[in-house]
Amino acid sequence: MKAVLQHYHVRMQRVLDYIDRHLGSDLDLETLSGVAAFSKFHFHRQFKATFGLSVHRYVQLARMKRASYRLAYRDAQSVTDIAMDAGYDAPDAFARAFRQRFGQSPSSFRKSPDWEPWLAAFGPLDNARSKLMQKTFATNDVTIRDVAPTPVAIMEHRGDPATLGATIQRFIAWRKAAGLSPKTNPTFNVWRSERRPASPADYSVDLCVGTDQPIEANGEQIKAGEIPGGRCAVLRVVGNTDNLEPAALYLYRDWLPASGEEARDFPIYCQRLGFFAEVPEHEAVAELYLPLK
Repeated sequence: MKAVLQHYHVRMQRVLDYIDRHLGSDLDLETLSGVAAFSKFHFHRQFKATFGLSVHRYVQLARMKRASYRLAYRDAQSVTDIAMDAGYDAPDAFARAFRQRFGQSPSSFRKSPDWEPWLAAFGPLDNARSKLMQKTFATNDVTIRDVAPTPVAIMEHRGDPATLGATIQRFIAWRKAAGLSPKTNPTFNVWRSERRPASPADYSVDLCVGTDQPIEANGEQIKAGEIPGGRCAVLRVVGNTDNLEPAALYLYRDWLPASGEEARDFPIYCQRLGFFAEVPEHEAVAELYLPLK
């Protein structure tokens, strides 16, 4: 019975991966039921029973999530192009749908996103994805590496995680102006608090870009620092890398006690190797580093 259920889940996972890869294509019921190898007469009910969302709603939300990322973080693409990529024939239809969902026009969101309605709007999508995307890790997923020290430029985020998106937007704009592309300069996040501290005001993360060049702040609060070298346990996460808490919990709760290793006095951090919106969400990659003695 367990093997049958697992096979069923694999087929449904295949559909989610296909949707991620083909957000700009025609994702009709016949195509998606064929990907899953289910009857098209029953597939929409099976999908909704599995994920809690209709196929149409899921595709809509996935397209809108990619569109909102591109608006906030990729200013090279026009609103018209983003609308077409999201499956809308005209920018005004996209603008109406966008405003209805987020309470802002696409151009207003691009200038100054209001992230709280954005987070709420994608709750159903995140819940749907988590039904099959509960990542499980094993000891052989973790490698121990000797890491060289990396000089970095740091923008600190301190305070409510709901406002992190705005800090990320400023960080991207600053590094673009400084000529520090993700293709040439590595991107790190260093967590200095829990993902959900008791008080949101205590949330603390450093956004970092690797560089040994002198840092010009250009009006931003940027400081020079270093990610220290040394031994690290490294766990690679592929797919939805918005929430790396399950991977961090695995390292702390399961891997560390069983390994006989001891954690070093530096926070857990990650390097982001593939970014959603530039690659399909299921191809996003992050490596989590737990510094060891």
